[in-house]
Amino acid sequence: MKKIQIRLLSISLLLLVLIFPSCTSDLNQAPESTNAIPGDEFFKTPESYKQNLAKLYAGFATSGQTAAGSPDISGIDEGESQYIRGFWLLQELTTDEAVIAWNDGTIKDLHSQTWTSLDRFVTAVFARYSFQVVNCNEFLRQTTDEKLAARGIDATLKAEIATYRAEARFLRAMTYWHLIDTFGGGSLVTEDSPSTFFYPEYATRAELYKFVDDELTAITPLLKEPKSNEAYRVDQAAAWMLQAKLYMNAKVYIGTDNYAAAVPLITKITGSSYAVHANYNELFLADNDKNGAQNEFIFAIAFDGIHTQTYGGTTFLTHAPVGGSMDAASFGINGGWGGIRTTSAFVDKFDANTTDTRGQFYTDGQSKEIINIGNFTDGYAIQKFRNVDVNGVQGSDKAGNFSDADFPIFRLADAYLMYAECFVRGAGGNGATALGYVNALRTRANSASINTGDLTLGFILDERARELHWEGHRRTDLVRFGKFSGGSYLWPWKGGVAGGSPTQSYRDLFPIPATALASNSKLQQNPGY
Repeated sequence: MKKIQIRLLSISLLLLVLIFPSCTSDLNQAPESTNAIPGDEFFKTPESYKQNLAKLYAGFATSGQTAAGSPDISGIDEGESQYIRGFWLLQELTTDEAVIAWNDGTIKDLHSQTWTSLDRFVTAVFARYSFQVVNCNEFLRQTTDEKLAARGIDATLKAEIATYRAEARFLRAMTYWHLIDTFGGGSLVTEDSPSTFFYPEYATRAELYKFVDDELTAITPLLKEPKSNEAYRVDQAAAWMLQAKLYMNAKVYIGTDNYAAAVPLITKITGSSYAVHANYNELFLADNDKNGAQNEFIFAIAFDGIHTQTYGGTTFLTHAPVGGSMDAASFGINGGWGGIRTTSAFVDKFDANTTDTRGQFYTDGQSKEIINIGNFTDGYAIQKFRNVDVNGVQGSDKAGNFSDADFPIFRLADAYLMYAECFVRGAGGNGATALGYVNALRTRANSASINTGDLTLGFILDERARELHWEGHRRTDLVRFGKFSGGSYLWPWKGGVAGGSPTQSYRDLFPIPATALASNSKLQQNPGY
């Protein structure tokens, strides 16, 4: 799967504008050519079905048909439009875990929580979600029983395609979950929606929640059992994980607590054959597809320095945090981009008297406090993602431009902490099991074990930061714990003030982009914007 070379679905590129009229001339995702090839043209051979499934997975990794020059989304730097990079900016740069030195457009507004509906990064993420959903829908339209029968597909391949369809529905559900989490409501478009031009109706956050919940319930039995699928393809454990996350955030999404429903799903995950890798730092190296880390990854996005070249993803997360006196070669890259560091609020979550291996701070020449965000040496750097293997050997791109490190969407350690959180919240589970899960992760990190009395919600939130920082979870966690907006938790430069200042509660959601509202009057702006 990692090295399958696939072409974009030209029909889906066209339908992106027709079905998601959020894309205007500022973010025009239509192909330059008006001679779009019918979708059927991409499903002529038995091999094409798996190739087009690979495209759906690649939609989370690539930014276009090449690293630069043939973007899926125009109107923004191609690297900035990549799915993981955009999602990461919204999930991490808006929190205590990350600041950035650059002055690219409105990028500093993310950490200060002063973004508007005109923000180009917010707009790009919204468009990327749309692009991914449309591609999934087109795949599902092209793989119906009627289509397969008309093409003479035999029973064996048809059975395999049924699994492909379940995976496509999962990928769409995950994208809709990201939409629910970051934007709230939006357009709900499926393979059953019209394929001709129309303005989609607005779907509320609760309506999208129900759609994702129903989809996951329906497809889980159709997916392969845990760890029985090919590398990088989802299985039942990924569906359990996504549904558990949906339930754990239900109070935020739909106003109804549903932690109890997450516990049996998490229990299935922890009882599966996934296993916590022995070495934390190896989880984020160039060979994390084969050094043992892959046994902890329930779902990861594949990156390859030769075959999936992009300036987003782990290439971004390897280059952008390197600057100052840091040695780029030790990261397997040809130079740092001098951008991302962290705040003292995050640094202080680690005990200064212990060597927690998860606190991968680079301090030489770096000040702990941030006086000037634009100065890379203000704030400790984090050395989490590296384009070298366990032996320090550089990844496959010997020019040092692009990374081989895969990006974990879901990993077992997260499930351990989810179980512990549900227990602390009184949603069920076993106290000894919850404590054992937490201490297993702390032991791996060379950090002292805790006692039952230490297992509080405040501890869980901090432990999630220590374990999962820079993996795209922090904003969601802070919102769930009531610490993202407002003044109950301040960190440096929150609200645009050095010591941090309270922000408005409506910042818990991003605005629907102004371009989307201008294109489709049926969309509804989130309160406050």
